[in-house]
Amino acid sequence: MSGKGPLVALAAGTIVSVGGTRISTIAVPWLVLTTTGDPILTGLAGMAELLPYVVAKALGGPLIDRIGARRIAVRCDCLSALAVASVPLLFWLSLLSIWVLLPAVALIGALRAPSDAAKQALVPSVAAMGRTPLERVTGIMGASDRLAGTLGAAGAGGLIVLVGAAPALLANAAAFLISALVVGLGIPHIARDGEATGPGAGTSYRSELAAGWATLRAEPVLVGLVVMIAATNLFDQAYATVLLPVWVRSSNLDASWVGLFLAAFSAAAIIGAAMAAAYAERLPRLLIYTIGFLCAGPAPLIALALALPLPTILATLLACGFAAGFLNPIIGAILFERIPSAMVGRVIALVGALTWTLMPFGGLYAGVLVDMFGMTSALCATATLYLCAALVPLLVPSFREMNRRPARAD
Repeated sequence: MSGKGPLVALAAGTIVSVGGTRISTIAVPWLVLTTTGDPILTGLAGMAELLPYVVAKALGGPLIDRIGARRIAVRCDCLSALAVASVPLLFWLSLLSIWVLLPAVALIGALRAPSDAAKQALVPSVAAMGRTPLERVTGIMGASDRLAGTLGAAGAGGLIVLVGAAPALLANAAAFLISALVVGLGIPHIARDGEATGPGAGTSYRSELAAGWATLRAEPVLVGLVVMIAATNLFDQAYATVLLPVWVRSSNLDASWVGLFLAAFSAAAIIGAAMAAAYAERLPRLLIYTIGFLCAGPAPLIALALALPLPTILATLLACGFAAGFLNPIIGAILFERIPSAMVGRVIALVGALTWTLMPFGGLYAGVLVDMFGMTSALCATATLYLCAALVPLLVPSFREMNRRPARAD
């Protein structure tokens, strides 16, 4: 397959796998919250999945460069399908206690991480195959990711109401299988997916991992991005897994409202990402990046803290989602412009792992905050901290480098 086919396959695989994952992102916390009523245990379930995810992603980079991004994506998606399907199976066997669920979601996280990193590592090769500008491809992938979030969130809420949280996870398992099929058939198994540009024969895993770290540390703008996004991801995770579900439940709404709120944000972000794909090459990156983060976190949190009418909250999420949609295309273009071709798998995996380092603690942080100080105080505190993080690019000089567009590193 040539031309635009691999890009279509990668975008479709991303939509299916990310959309399926969004179902579990909503279903697992809701399952714990409704069965235990404990926001701390709800946060602990999120932590159980994300800690192995971060570790597996950080360590999987050299394997992506050695084995090939396409192979890793397909194999890990297949294994993820089996792991996710085990949760509803245990539920039907009446064996799904919280202490059984935690190791199950830990396995899911460990298998999902290499697949996510591998799909992202395929972006430069797919762009080259289709002779498409890198920023346009990252824009398309950003829109695909947001579309997946919209479909997954909207579907998850309704599915949970209809069949229950645990059975709803079967849709996630099916999504992983479909993703493996689409990526496996749609992207050629050739050296261009990263295999030929990987490390040379005879190099050790440890030296390959160290080379990835050295490449990342040599780029101050990448280091700045990683630190900032790690902080904002903590608050995003707190919002998605605990603050929003607890707010919805305390407002006497059902799980469909969690999906509706997340879907509204993601739907508008699709439009933002599509605009980024069309015009990102002409936009001032630093300004758009800062505005995107200001809208992505503080505004939705404040809207909930003020207990605004539901239509007003939805309108706020739509506006904020549009601005946030520009973020991933800009971030992706900056990354791929500065990472040498032979190092893509390792550095992308490291960036992904490091930016997710604090996410395992997001749910736990929010659960403790809600338990100790109440819902409104937890929302206000998180909005304030998110605001401080979002303003960092205006104060740290290294972020100004993102406006410079170097030729792609080779």
